[in-house]
Amino acid sequence: MGLRVGDAAPDFTLPGVEGDQVGSWTLSALRGQPVVLVFYPGDGTPVCTRQLVTYTDEIEAFADVGALVLALSPQSVESHQAFARAHGGFAFPLLADEEKAVGHAFGTVGPLGFYRRSVFVVDAGGTVGWIHRAVAGLTFQPPDDIAAAVARST
Repeated sequence: MGLRVGDAAPDFTLPGVEGDQVGSWTLSALRGQPVVLVFYPGDGTPVCTRQLVTYTDEIEAFADVGALVLALSPQSVESHQAFARAHGGFAFPLLADEEKAVGHAFGTVGPLGFYRRSVFVVDAGGTVGWIHRAVAGLTFQPPDDIAAAVARST
């Protein structure tokens, strides 16, 4: 089953894009604030697009609880750049887990090798405070529900 609530979140450093800037993000460097990790299957797919646009439109729900959002998928930085441009940008970084190492560490890679739509709340100390792993991946967790999970885990 993998990672559970109460476990230390596996540290990682991944390349990604935020706005027009390419860089890298390290989970442990973000300690001191809650982090919402959004694992999504693919750039440009209908449900993933709707999910990330919704999270961007409702970014204040995350800001209200002091949470930083990071979205991860197995596509490249170049794919993320094109995806973000096609949708007017996102309010958070898109990280490239091309080897799926982070996906495996968090238990989000399904039996066929695809990311399962999942959300993890990592508290300010680096502990997993809440997990949602979708079974079918056709829906996603509403921002208010995730924000409530952040508030409960702090």
